[in-house]
Amino acid sequence: MPFHPRVKWLLLIPALVQIAPGEADFWDMAPLRYSDTTANDSITKMAADLASGTRRVEGSTGLERLKFVLHHLGVPEESQALVFSKTSHQNHLIHPKNPRSLFFSEEAYVGYVPGGAIEVIVQDPVLGPVFYVIEAGEPGKLKIERDTSLCMSCHGTTRTEGVPGLLVRSVFPNPEGHPLLAKGTTHVTHETPIPERWGGYYVTGRSSLPHLGNRTYDEQSDHDEPQASELSDLRDRIDVTKYPRPTSDIVALMVLEHQCQMHNLLNAASMQYRRSHFLAKAIDPSADPDQGSAGRVADGMAEKIVAWMFFKDEASPGDGVEGSEEFQKAFTARFPRTMEGDSLADFQLYDRLFKNRCSYMVYSRTFRDLPPRVKSSVLAKMKAALAGEDPAFDWLKDSERKRISGILEETLEGW
Repeated sequence: MPFHPRVKWLLLIPALVQIAPGEADFWDMAPLRYSDTTANDSITKMAADLASGTRRVEGSTGLERLKFVLHHLGVPEESQALVFSKTSHQNHLIHPKNPRSLFFSEEAYVGYVPGGAIEVIVQDPVLGPVFYVIEAGEPGKLKIERDTSLCMSCHGTTRTEGVPGLLVRSVFPNPEGHPLLAKGTTHVTHETPIPERWGGYYVTGRSSLPHLGNRTYDEQSDHDEPQASELSDLRDRIDVTKYPRPTSDIVALMVLEHQCQMHNLLNAASMQYRRSHFLAKAIDPSADPDQGSAGRVADGMAEKIVAWMFFKDEASPGDGVEGSEEFQKAFTARFPRTMEGDSLADFQLYDRLFKNRCSYMVYSRTFRDLPPRVKSSVLAKMKAALAGEDPAFDWLKDSERKRISGILEETLEGW
């Protein structure tokens, strides 16, 4: 499908590594055939409804189209984060006065810059993350295109676990928003120290630790140290009427940074296992791949998933962060609670992000759709860690393990 030349996908900077001409990515080989397989995700279904006329887009502005897409995908507006660095193919539109907005749920990611297109990455039960660009079409409709090539120069590299995926970067933008690459960049996850985060982003809320957000940088200056910053909203920085919210929430950013890598690990486990299983059966149809190479892939990826699931090496937010109550309320409402009111989505926001350090992504469709051999290995390793049988998880104290176990027993099907 043709790719719109102005669009770059979510959380993107120019790739440093290119795939050699003619070299096929493993996800485009059997049995995955990522690029050649028709997606069956929520955007595909929306496109079919719009084409048939059973649904219509109300409104004609970019902001109205954005809200329509967010509502269809069930992505909360409260998750909004704003990035003003020119790290997108829509660079001609992005600058500190016209930042790009990002939104997310546990199943989808949406990007929008005023005056430009809507970008979507949505989880497909077979393909994993599928990339789309959405623009205005005929009255009441949208022009929706899928991309399987250009996005992968950044969204299909070692930074995304070698499969189509997601990433968050912190850069040093100049006053026009161009990243000063000579000063370096950082791939941001929940392991990244707060002082290295959010370069090129607006950040509303309060942090006890300094960070790189809410400012631009001079190529000739050596004064690049993180600074304290506290903004309740962005009304004095940008025209907030062009966005659903006047904020770029610090807590939403921290959740996003954990979730992107969690998604990458889950999708990498699924794709690598399925490819390994296929190859093993092709070599020896009588063998059980789960007792051989495919099983080893499943177990190896399960170790990485469970370590991330339990927030291994999470960077401390120090004495704490304070963000939007609206985001926290919208986020926690998405996930189940026990009869006593405990949830994996409860925030702590000091010393660590969540009160109970087991990722809410166990409730995601991506986790649910893991190949059975992978999921069984993940669950077994989770149970061993929570039972105190694996000393590698000694950062989880007995009381926290007990709380997490109780929550999972009551809320997670198949636990």
